[in-house]
Amino acid sequence: MIVVATADFEVYHGVVNELRDRGVHFTTVEPDEDLPDRASVVVTGPDGDLDVSVPVVAADPDDPRRAVEDVLAVLRGGDGRTVIGIDPGDRPGVAVTVGDSVVAAFHVPAAQTGDVVADECEDAVDPLIRIGDGARLTGARIIDDLPDVPVELVDETGTTPYLGTGARGMGDVLAAVNIARIEGEEVESRDVEPTAGELERIKERSREQSETNRAIDEALARRVAVGELTVTEALAEHRGDDGGDGDG
Repeated sequence: MIVVATADFEVYHGVVNELRDRGVHFTTVEPDEDLPDRASVVVTGPDGDLDVSVPVVAADPDDPRRAVEDVLAVLRGGDGRTVIGIDPGDRPGVAVTVGDSVVAAFHVPAAQTGDVVADECEDAVDPLIRIGDGARLTGARIIDDLPDVPVELVDETGTTPYLGTGARGMGDVLAAVNIARIEGEEVESRDVEPTAGELERIKERSREQSETNRAIDEALARRVAVGELTVTEALAEHRGDDGGDGDG
């Protein structure tokens, strides 16, 4: 049984809400009360000094989720390694696992992925990031934005599950969970050469965004592909070069 024992209102409120959101059974006592016989772990505030015979987790009032993850790790019988899976794409799925449990999941724009992962790695013991090998160009940019922790590139074949009724939008996150569970090859970066098809798709996107229905040239499309420019910036540079939208 999880016991919450703190006089700190912020800690109490944050931890209790996190436990309820996860559907975890717990009880509460005053810090000076005896623990229930079935107590397995106690959550207290950062200044709590409890003389008890079970593990104690001190919760930061600004980060109750981390404390709850530590509590659940104790109940699982060990800390477990934090492994973060990423299914790359325009809106990557991100899954944070500890041991055999998924403790957090996100579905964010690619540009925000590095910051989300950095937050999840903070204070984690020996974290590992695993990213799928699909969406090559986006994946390469995400790898460049990741914090300085080990990164493995994973064969993501078959990681996206079948989605039944009502599960629309969950595919990227579930794929990230599967990616987190697959061993990959450790990498520090990913150099990719845009394919002719990828460049053509970027040029077509620029044509769709152009006010005069004209595309950027291949050199600018290549800079967009490797993340140096956005399509909007490439269009502006193209107009500046030739005074118009050019034929591309």
